[in-house]
Amino acid sequence: QVQLVESGGGLVQPGGSLRLSCAASGSIFNIYVMAWHRQAPGKQRELVAIITRGGSPNYADSVKGRFTISRDNAKNTVYLEMNSLKPEDTAVYYCHMVVAVRADLRQYNYWGQGTQVTVSS
Repeated sequence: QVQLVESGGGLVQPGGSLRLSCAASGSIFNIYVMAWHRQAPGKQRELVAIITRGGSPNYADSVKGRFTISRDNAKNTVYLEMNSLKPEDTAVYYCHMVVAVRADLRQYNYWGQGTQVTVSS
């Protein structure tokens, strides 16, 4: 089994910064795509950023130029650096990984528990 644990959320003022982390542990053979999603009150969950194993990122237009996704394959960890935060960035942020498990090399989707990011003055 595989577990994803998120950290780094909190309360910040507009224009501030936060760095989220998500670390996977367990019977991992390989991790393919890593991603961050978020869900704001009253809205659908949306993809914020995604990164391939080779490090190629893509971003939602709403965060492009402000957020940076990165990964450390040796530590099975994905990061999201958030700068110039706006009130509309307020949401629960979830990490997501596609993981090939050691038992049979089958790929599964795993999700973190979610971490709250609140941007308010």
